[in-house]
This record gives sequence, C-alpha cells and structure tokens, in this order.
Amino acid sequence: MASHSDHPGEQAAHDPIKLLAVRDAPLSLDEVFRAVGDDAAGGTALFVGTVRNHDGGADVDKLAYSSHPGAEAELRRVAEKVVAEFPVRALAAVHRVGDLSVGDLAVVVAVACPHRGEAFDACRKLIDDLKHEVPIWKHQTFSDGTEEWVGAC
Repeated sequence: MASHSDHPGEQAAHDPIKLLAVRDAPLSLDEVFRAVGDDAAGGTALFVGTVRNHDGGADVDKLAYSSHPGAEAELRRVAEKVVAEFPVRALAAVHRVGDLSVGDLAVVVAVACPHRGEAFDACRKLIDDLKHEVPIWKHQTFSDGTEEWVGAC
C-alpha cells in the first residue's frame, strides 16, 4: 500500500468505486468523468479505448465484443486491487460489448487521486489489469474476409 499523509484528502475514499459496467449501449466520457468527481482529488486520469481501423497490418471492417457472465464481478475485483494499492478518491470503468464501428468507444476508465502521479499510475494499472484479467473477448473481421478472436484474458 502506498504511503499517505494524515490529511483525509490524501487517503483513499471510503467507497471510491463509483461506476463499473459492461454494457451493450454506447459509452459516455461525460458519465465516467462525472462519476469520479471528488473535491479531495487534485488529479484525474481518464483513458479511452476506441476501435481502430487496423490491427497487425490488416484493415478491420468490423468488430464485436462479447463477455463472460462473470465479467462485471471480475471488473470489480480488478478495481478493488487498484483501490487497495493507490489513494483512490474515485474510480470508474465501463466496457462496451456488442457490434462496434471504427471510432466507437470500446472502454472508458477514470481514476481520481489526490495527486496527478498517483492518478496516472492507478489509471494505467486499472486499464492494463482490465484488459488482462476481465473475460471480455474481441472478434475482428478484416477487409480480406479473415477473422480473429482476441482474448482479454
């Protein structure tokens, strides 16, 4: 656990996990940013993952995400690990499932901490662990007709 001062604003919030979801509706940056608003946070880091038009040198025509029924529970476990390691004031993470187009938001995560360095580090851990541990899979269809499944875990 990171060292924190005695000032309440420097410590983790009582219940910093404000929003966690795996949903088939379009994601909102504003919703995630509002969810992590906290007067004791001096730094908020937000990461947005979007669908790109290529992968591994091949043009992507379409993409779909699917998830295991336990994905939200795993997302909570990942979020709780981040909260235990950093002085998180507020945390939010949403991942999209279903059919997405190039440019669509696939994942949005945000972390608010007392200082910017902590916010950056916590946000990076949150997105990296989400991508490696939460059971969400990507099915890509390329312009040459080939397909690929990419496992998040």
